[in-house]
Amino acid sequence: MTIKRVLLCLVFLSSLHMMSQETGKVVGKVSLTGNVPAENISVVLKGTKYYTVTNEHGQYEIKNVKPATYTISIRVVGIQTVEDRITVTAKQTTTKNFALSESQEDLDEVVITKNKYKQDKPSLSLRLQTPVLEIPQNIQIVSGQTLKDQQIVSMSDGVIRNVSGAVRLEHWGDLYTNITMRGSQIQAFRNGFNVVSSFWGPLTEDMSFVDHIEFVKGPAGFMLSSGDPSGLYNVVTKKPTGITKGEVNVMAGSYDFYRASVDLDGKLDKKGKFLYRFNAAAQKKGSHRPFEHNDRYVIAPVISYQIDDKTKITAEYNFQYANMTEVGSYYVFGPEADGYATLPVGFTMTQPGLPDTNIQDHSGYLTFEHKFDDSWKLTAQTSYFKYIQQGYSSWPNAVGSDSNALGKGNIIRNVGIWDAESNMYLGQIFLNGKFNTGSVSHKILGGVDLASKDYMADWGQSHNLDTADKPFNVYNPNYGTPSNGFPAFDHTTPLSIRAANAGGLMTTNYAAGYIQDELGFFDNRLRVTLAGRYTWISNASWGGAPIADSHITPRVGVSYSITESLALYGLYDQAFIPQSGIIKSGDKVKPLTGSNTEIGIKKDWFDGSWSTTLSAYSILKQNELASDPTNKPGEQYSIVLGEKRARGAEFDLRGKIFDGFNVVANYAFTESVVLKLNGTIPGISVGDIVPGYAKHTANAWLNYTIQYGTFKGFGASLGGTYLAGRLTDTWSVGLEKLPNYFKLDGGLSYDTKKFKITANVYNILNEYLYSGSYYSYLSAYYWQTEQPINFRVGVTYKF
Repeated sequence: MTIKRVLLCLVFLSSLHMMSQETGKVVGKVSLTGNVPAENISVVLKGTKYYTVTNEHGQYEIKNVKPATYTISIRVVGIQTVEDRITVTAKQTTTKNFALSESQEDLDEVVITKNKYKQDKPSLSLRLQTPVLEIPQNIQIVSGQTLKDQQIVSMSDGVIRNVSGAVRLEHWGDLYTNITMRGSQIQAFRNGFNVVSSFWGPLTEDMSFVDHIEFVKGPAGFMLSSGDPSGLYNVVTKKPTGITKGEVNVMAGSYDFYRASVDLDGKLDKKGKFLYRFNAAAQKKGSHRPFEHNDRYVIAPVISYQIDDKTKITAEYNFQYANMTEVGSYYVFGPEADGYATLPVGFTMTQPGLPDTNIQDHSGYLTFEHKFDDSWKLTAQTSYFKYIQQGYSSWPNAVGSDSNALGKGNIIRNVGIWDAESNMYLGQIFLNGKFNTGSVSHKILGGVDLASKDYMADWGQSHNLDTADKPFNVYNPNYGTPSNGFPAFDHTTPLSIRAANAGGLMTTNYAAGYIQDELGFFDNRLRVTLAGRYTWISNASWGGAPIADSHITPRVGVSYSITESLALYGLYDQAFIPQSGIIKSGDKVKPLTGSNTEIGIKKDWFDGSWSTTLSAYSILKQNELASDPTNKPGEQYSIVLGEKRARGAEFDLRGKIFDGFNVVANYAFTESVVLKLNGTIPGISVGDIVPGYAKHTANAWLNYTIQYGTFKGFGASLGGTYLAGRLTDTWSVGLEKLPNYFKLDGGLSYDTKKFKITANVYNILNEYLYSGSYYSYLSAYYWQTEQPINFRVGVTYKF
């Protein structure tokens, strides 16, 4: 029997080999007007599984095609399909070129007007050569046109409505984004670099220089440095396109909101080798709360030079300057007996006369790309980030009630210094390649990541604005000179000394190498991803000694295309990231480890006009830190949970349903619980729900633009967000739970080729919307309100 089995296997393998020898290949190039290469164009052998997309040179290649006569089809959403007949011969290469009558400008316009909300390929910074449909992972891309339609001006300004399961229960104003997804805070990336240097950063990105945003769910540390098992978001900045064009936008809205931005794109030489992109913005932004503002100024130049057909260099610089009211000005506190939202939506506890907090956020990038041939490409990039903050943070020292001497409605407000500086040096080099071994295709990704990060902050100086004899009363507020006067903090002593005294020093260094192979079987219908990563990390936090550790994290993924537009996938991978904190017992802080198991189904509908993704996952995390429930005022101790598990299901839909009608819709169910405890932790038990997310989230944004007739160009939008089972960000849940949340938005627009007018109204139902938590040591609830009904009107001119 054994000999027979061996012979059968040999016959089978021989048959596969013979089949691979008896196939042919189809190659060609797709060009636009002026012989301009057409990138990312779908090429299909109609009625078969044979499918590919053109590369940046407009070239395509379909391998292992069985000999026969086919109809080859060029598909571009919004442009008439081009077809022709070809005959494939065994062991021969069939060449078929296409010349489309459209220009690059026409193609760009089609992408914007016909399919505004769906992108099929991840950016270069995600390092993958595979269409989103075929990647064995849930990746959602928020397009630039989505941001424009919703009039989103920063990363913390409603972006998360476009992705299933993403919430921001504590908003940090417009300072930090801090997104929670799949039960944990996800990592912030920019152009493929992990830009987190502390729990609070980075400064939320202004949308003036953002092209699109990629949300990668589950671990992605194998390709993007260290990352949380819950996922990451990657902000992709605008790059030169080679098309000379420009755009100016002005916007105004409720509560003293004024904004202007410019986007210039073009060539610096006649041959089109030396390109530039320049973005800038200025914004004045008030608030529905008095004495509060957040102003922004941004410049972002980019240049690229195409040395030859194979080599390109890109240099980029982003500068953001924020001038805002002290951090925490948006919080309101109330006694335990009263619960949440007992004061007017526009009530404030902030003290006029306090100095503004100002922030400078610098980031520079240098990228080198070299194509050895059509199959192999090397990318090397380095970046430097510098963050400087000088200002205050406000938080009460005591909240009065009927049960304490201070008295109900009385509060002693406290402000603390928050001067900070961060420096990050990041480097990456990776190689993408493609080749075949017999009938098996391979897509190779390998690389090295290096990083050095430091963060120092002085939060060791504080001052009570009020006294017990003359507290601040929320029912009869006095915004004159506070009873205890204004603080006089020391800003002159070097920050490094002040930060060391305050325990505000954090450093992270890591080095990692990784390799991934995506194997394609049965003409790439079945794809198996095998990857591994070695990571070394040294981390020091809160002024403590550095702790070093290393880990190997594997990754296994499977994706199977049932049809060319329907794929099933399964994934198992792990993560390994440093953590910052001090444990009261003196135990060392260990890096967080975790694993993710995920299954899903992806479907492109009607020639890729719109797509759906349905996924289910289970994430286990070990050694995760959480705030110590026994902390007293001013203490920052952490505890080690032991092990927690997050489970859930997610559904995303995005794209063009029919001409003029574009939709983004999503739903997520999330549940995160404590599985094991590291010893006895007061107030926390096995089985407890982990704070910081919403159990049910649902979002939708619908946009319709009239395509023909007298009213061509007129459009309308309608969107909503619903959150249920909201959990606070602390273990002290209090007696009152956060209520369900529903927000309704909508707008009108008129678009010509040169001008577009967009007007949106937010919180149409004028609901009292807020997030918040309960703090047991204060015996108080705090909450942050969102704006009542408000509007934005913008005018865009393209040239």
